[in-house]
Amino acid sequence: MLKLQLAATLLMVPTLVSPTWDRDLKQPPIVAATAAPAGTETFAVKWIRVAVPDRGVMFAAVGRPSGAGPFPVVIILHGTHGFVPQYVQWAEDLARAGFLAVAGCWFSGSENPNRVAPRDAGPSVNAVSPPIPCPEVPPLGRGAYPEAVQYIDRLVQAARTLPDARPDRLALVGHSRGGAESLQYVLAIGNVQAVILHDAGHAARPVTRAADFNVPILILHGTADGPAGGGSANTDVALAREFEAALRRNQKPVEAHYYEGGGHNTFFTNPTQRDDELKRMIEFLRRHLGT
Repeated sequence: MLKLQLAATLLMVPTLVSPTWDRDLKQPPIVAATAAPAGTETFAVKWIRVAVPDRGVMFAAVGRPSGAGPFPVVIILHGTHGFVPQYVQWAEDLARAGFLAVAGCWFSGSENPNRVAPRDAGPSVNAVSPPIPCPEVPPLGRGAYPEAVQYIDRLVQAARTLPDARPDRLALVGHSRGGAESLQYVLAIGNVQAVILHDAGHAARPVTRAADFNVPILILHGTADGPAGGGSANTDVALAREFEAALRRNQKPVEAHYYEGGGHNTFFTNPTQRDDELKRMIEFLRRHLGT
């Protein structure tokens, strides 16, 4: 039955296409320091505002490593559950490993932000904290791929201008929708050196464009991800495995690790899994970005 339901789901999702991102957004983003949002004052990060003319204002937490730069840059993109404080902690972890880590609020809402978990859902479903409000940037609706690429592109541009940033060494780390849209960004623009897909969504069927990915990709995914594990049909582990297999068939640089019994948000709740994932991320990023 599960296979039949998954097959039916795949027939309903759109095929991945390179988005026609708006080249009319010619003005670069305006980056400025800002105060920490309420409740985030204890994090070891600096905060910036990234104003995109005629589009809105993103803000981001910037974790800086100790010592002298410049440093490789890692941008962390949140998922549909919003810009929760755990992403700022994630930036702190990567900064301690030697990366200039930017956790950005790149959209403010989702098509279903108040989804109620099923009764039989695992403990990781509602594990993340309430999101840090970022009302000055619009939400992203279903299928808003060009808009997603625009916002990620502006965040990438902003990160490359930060003090001590190495603009030629940048990676994207995307959880859930953040991972899905990272792939859209790579296809549309592609000027990053590595991508980490963290329980990523596959609504736009990236498997159909596997031959077009020319950037090292690390896939980290829980085997229990899916609607009952805090995710959706588009984060089912079968889709991640299918994408990995397609990349390998096309001789693309890909690494993958699957966490047995891990749900969509287990990274945020299971210290053992979190430590292992961070170790794998850091090793991957050091190989492809340096430190």
